[in-house]
Amino acid sequence: QVQLVESGGGLVQAGGSLRLSCAASGSIFSINVMGWYRQAPGKQRELVATITSGGSTNYADSVKGRFTISRDNAENTVYLHMNSLKPEDTAVYYCNFVVTTPHYVGMNYWGKGTLCTVSS
Repeated sequence: QVQLVESGGGLVQAGGSLRLSCAASGSIFSINVMGWYRQAPGKQRELVATITSGGSTNYADSVKGRFTISRDNAENTVYLHMNSLKPEDTAVYYCNFVVTTPHYVGMNYWGKGTLCTVSS
């Protein structure tokens, strides 16, 4: 079993910054892709950013130049540095890991989410 624990959400004024982290624990052989998604009230969950085990990154157009994703492979942790935050960034942010365990390849795991609120 693999568990993901997120931290770092909160309330910030527009133009401010937040840093999210998500750490995985459990029986993990490797983590292929780490990512962040978000879901705003009344909207579908959307991709924010992903990072592969080799360090390749992908960002949603709406966050390019403002958000940075990074990972610590030794700690099975992913970070999301969010700068120049806007009210439209308000959402519950979820981490997602694609994990290989001793028994399965490419299993998807989700964190429970952390709320980020940006006030205008």
